[in-house]
Amino acid sequence: MMEKPERLQKVIAQSGVTSRRKAEQLIAAGKVKVNNKRVTELGTKVSTSDKIEVDGVQLEKEVSVYYMLNKPRGVISSLNDDKGRKTVTDLLGEVNERIFPIGRLDYDTSGLLLLTNDGEFANLLMHPKYEVDKQYVAKIKGIPGKAELSKLKKGVRSDNDLLKAVGYQVLSADRKKDTMILELTLREGKNRHVRRMMEELGYPVMKLKREKYGMLTLDGLRAGTYRPLTPKEVKQMRNMAMDNVKN
Repeated sequence: MMEKPERLQKVIAQSGVTSRRKAEQLIAAGKVKVNNKRVTELGTKVSTSDKIEVDGVQLEKEVSVYYMLNKPRGVISSLNDDKGRKTVTDLLGEVNERIFPIGRLDYDTSGLLLLTNDGEFANLLMHPKYEVDKQYVAKIKGIPGKAELSKLKKGVRSDNDLLKAVGYQVLSADRKKDTMILELTLREGKNRHVRRMMEELGYPVMKLKREKYGMLTLDGLRAGTYRPLTPKEVKQMRNMAMDNVKN
């Protein structure tokens, strides 16, 4: 619960309904009411006692929660799946809040995934301008040379996207099996980013895992298990994103 008045768009975003930018658009469009009165002023502040409606639906303010999941392969990073496949929320069955994943890991990718009901926090971490590093380990087919690997930082075109890594490191190479294990650091997270990037270079990904998100790691967290983030970790992640903008 809020201890002091907060800006209306921030409260809407924290509820998980939408991002802060979208909330601002809804306010400006006259689709938000506070205590049954239409509000269009973005500077409006509200408290826990105020009744807020967004597009005719009353906002139910939940306490913000933050979780880290070690997602296994073969699990969908969404709230439900029309094909009946297991979703990440199935793995967090004891969580009562309406949480959602911050970004996605595709069906065959494993590793660190954050989930929350705090829309503002999610937007802060997902937006490219905040430059929060995400570290992956990929096993690829083939052994690229230095010249080819250097293209990862310059960027590789795939459809209309420029896909790139801000850093990479060769962890190992097996010439007998013709495979290499690469550590890649990204700041953006376009759809199937690593897989598409490596496919364009001619080295398809055989296995992919996200091992680090900002300062968070999977240490001590087995595949398929989760834990809440500590208040200190939430603050560190938030500050890291904001400091990146300032710098």
